[in-house]
Amino acid sequence: MTKVVVGISGGVDSSVAAYLLKEQGYEVIGLFMRNWDSMINNDIEGNPTIDNDICPQEQDYNDALKVCEKLGIELHRVDFIKEYWDNVFTYFLNELKLGRTPNPDIMCNKYIKFDLFTKEAKKLGADYIATGHYAKIIGNRLCRAKDLNKDQTYFLSQLKLDQLKNVLFPLGDLTKEEVRKIASDLDLVTAKKKDSTGICFIGERNYQKFIQNYLAPNPGDIVDVKTKKVIGRHNGLMNYTIGQRRNVGISGNLERHFVVGKNVKDNILYVAFGENNEYLLSDSCIIDNVNFIAAKHPAFCTAKFRYRGPDYEVSLTYLENDEILVSYPEKVAAVTPGQACVLYLGRECLGSGIIKEVRKNNKKLWYL
Repeated sequence: MTKVVVGISGGVDSSVAAYLLKEQGYEVIGLFMRNWDSMINNDIEGNPTIDNDICPQEQDYNDALKVCEKLGIELHRVDFIKEYWDNVFTYFLNELKLGRTPNPDIMCNKYIKFDLFTKEAKKLGADYIATGHYAKIIGNRLCRAKDLNKDQTYFLSQLKLDQLKNVLFPLGDLTKEEVRKIASDLDLVTAKKKDSTGICFIGERNYQKFIQNYLAPNPGDIVDVKTKKVIGRHNGLMNYTIGQRRNVGISGNLERHFVVGKNVKDNILYVAFGENNEYLLSDSCIIDNVNFIAAKHPAFCTAKFRYRGPDYEVSLTYLENDEILVSYPEKVAAVTPGQACVLYLGRECLGSGIIKEVRKNNKKLWYL
């Protein structure tokens, strides 16, 4: 019998993925990954600190156990805490220090879920691995899922084609509503469980409080990008992202305002006022760390600049050092250094790069 090792996270998606594979006649084994030590953190000086706001990871494991017992499949557990720290969390902190907005989930897929997990699955005799991602493999192409609202190819866009060999995505042709109904009909403990949101290792905790365990607060000036006047104080550039409009730290000013840039060297946070703000808009960007899943490298395609963002028509100019100039005639708001620019041709995900520089009128935006 063909053996499939499924990444069981303790959520509804992976639960239903395991059930569907078993129904299809596979021998299914569950594997739970523990990537974060929710009890012990290190502070900014490297000293161990107790985290009193416990990450729900242990509850996830208990739910995964109940699901596997209900489905009649084995569940194994593996710790990737050190590897996650070295390859994902350290990357996350380093990007924050550079004033960028990283996406650790993309790196987790690249280095943990479709690398270390695969190696562990092979030790269990896996012919295939599977996850609860909403995505499809058609031939040797990574394609969007049926449920475009839940499609997760964005987070898989830094994978190599080899990493997608012998991978199954059982939820690719289902909607989220259909997945929840299957779980409900089976009376799985995860059927009504809330989807995890935000950064996985932070969970429901306060972001700023969590980050201050690792990066020392470094207050500085908030500057009006138009007048160049100081209008307030920020509590550390790592606490802000481009396009942010809440909790910026400008007291007494009710006019709508947005974060539009950061100057790490001078520790300045730039803010602009007014709706449809021109300072948020750009018409091109340069991406590096480019990864193509597909063999085709087109001159024209579409791109997503954020997971929940729309697709924009773009043209690609291939530069030296394996960088790409991505140009978009329809100006886009809040294109953010450190985020992924994911490329598509129709439903096919071609790959992605990390946004290095944001431009307008052939010039780098001076305040970003």
